[in-house]
Amino acid sequence: MGENLVIVESPAKAKKIEKFLGKGFTVKSSFGHIRDLEKKNLGINISGGFEPNYEVSSDKKAVVEELKKLAKNAQMVWLASDPDREGEAIAWHLFHTLGLKEENTKRIVFQEITKDAILNAVENPRSIDNNLVMAQQARRVLDRLVGFELSPILWKKVAPKLSAGRVQSVAVRLIVEREREIMAFESTPYFRVNGVFHPANAKKNVKIGASLNTRFNNAAQANSFLEKCKEADFAIENVEKKEISRTPAPPFTTSALQQEAARKLGFSVSQTMRVAQKLYEDGLITYMRTDSTNLSKLAIGTIKQVITENFGAEYSKVRAYKTKTKGAQEAHEAIRPTFPANMTIEGTAQEKKLYELIWKRAVASQMADAELEKTEITIGSGNIVEKFISQGEQVVFDGFLKLYIEGKDDEDMENETQVLPALAENEAMEQIEITATERFTQKPPRYSEASLVKKLEELGIGRPSTYAPTISTITQKRGYILIDNREGTEREYSQLTLKGGKITEQKKREITGSEKKKLFPQDIGILVTDFLGKNFENILDYGFTAQVEEDFDKIADGDLIWNKVIGDFYTPFHKQVEQTLQESTHTNAERVLGTDPATGKTMIVRLGKFGPLV
Repeated sequence: MGENLVIVESPAKAKKIEKFLGKGFTVKSSFGHIRDLEKKNLGINISGGFEPNYEVSSDKKAVVEELKKLAKNAQMVWLASDPDREGEAIAWHLFHTLGLKEENTKRIVFQEITKDAILNAVENPRSIDNNLVMAQQARRVLDRLVGFELSPILWKKVAPKLSAGRVQSVAVRLIVEREREIMAFESTPYFRVNGVFHPANAKKNVKIGASLNTRFNNAAQANSFLEKCKEADFAIENVEKKEISRTPAPPFTTSALQQEAARKLGFSVSQTMRVAQKLYEDGLITYMRTDSTNLSKLAIGTIKQVITENFGAEYSKVRAYKTKTKGAQEAHEAIRPTFPANMTIEGTAQEKKLYELIWKRAVASQMADAELEKTEITIGSGNIVEKFISQGEQVVFDGFLKLYIEGKDDEDMENETQVLPALAENEAMEQIEITATERFTQKPPRYSEASLVKKLEELGIGRPSTYAPTISTITQKRGYILIDNREGTEREYSQLTLKGGKITEQKKREITGSEKKKLFPQDIGILVTDFLGKNFENILDYGFTAQVEEDFDKIADGDLIWNKVIGDFYTPFHKQVEQTLQESTHTNAERVLGTDPATGKTMIVRLGKFGPLV
């Protein structure tokens, strides 16, 4: 047994950290939280200031006994759990459960599992931050109160084995509301006109694509426009050039990584966090639960060197990012490679892909702006009011684009850019082909896991550690939401084409409405949302839920007392619970949800299949 006992959360870290610290240090794992609120009862003394009653988890009793023996024989105990509120709470629980003493207990934190970071943490220990602990405790107590009091109501009023949660129920509400927007949406047709032109003075193979600045409501209007184009002489009426700069995206926060991994790698939120956890524990990236976009001075300096050596000094631009996320927590670093000089790693295919994404994003964030020349030309004819607009971009200096381009949520929004030749005003343009294609207004898109995380973050609901478990709860554990693919349906559309002075019409078919890995509310999820919305409006209120998160942040900063925050919430909440339980109104046996736009059928929830009505 060494003179020093270091306790970490994960066994995967233990051997690596013990190797860094060397002789005299023994590193053991707590395997996460060692105790939680009592399961048999509420686990909270409501009349005693909401003081929690903790118990050692049954599967952790052997771990606790081992750690007690080791701590008793150690000269110094180092609590090295993760650098966030959960990690701080784990350190606090270890301190009290193991019977540690302040004189020989130190708290250390590190953002990465590297030798320098570990040794620096040991040289700069601190005491346990009770404000962070109380913020975590407030969240745990409030979530237990909400679940403990709401779930029995759902069992009685809706169906057995249901549950509600402060964040999970809001997430379900977002998905249900979006589904209703989709069901209420009525798609309307219109005609979009595109033209292909040839500059009269250019080589014959030069073609310029352009879009009309007007949409038409029906085929008759579109045909009338094409008739006018038959004899029209088109020319360039205006050429506008602008020099624009594009700046790189900041390095990854947790939610940004989850979104980008979904877009570019097809990873689910939980999959991203699982792979990122492995990369962190292997010492390859910094801590993966963060809402900070900051980089350390050392990291910035190292990345600058990597850019200079691999791309040239002109590609380097040092940047300091400020975190803009609403209610951002403690000042952590962004997610970045621990050794930016390592472009690749050994590991599974998933680990290599995610590491490459993190590496590119972090390095690109310190690269020079991309310089582009944007050209917009207006093509018109004297006898036609409408104008054709053609846009093009030419990269003058690629900058960060040489390495990384941020993904987009909606691939339909990604327009192909064209490089336009040198063109001048009044230059004649020969029409090659003009098409008027029937299009349809688009329904609101269903949420994906990534876009749901983005929305929750925008609303200030949840924190980096909650996104993945929230989605897992509403999809896998409760079945309120289904992650599914939809093949889409076939649709006919019209296309009018003017070519060689003749207008032809074609009827074409296309597949529309196909969706991949989107979130669909199940009947029971809709029903629970409606019930909670009617009886517990605050629980589903976005602003209220975000305010609770802000209160947790203020507790972490020492600006609010944790049990006062709980009391302010609980008193009116409990009153509403009692009132709802006393109501004798029964839930309707059927509920009409609306009309499915794909089939035209009325959607009905039949509650009997979920359980008895009480």
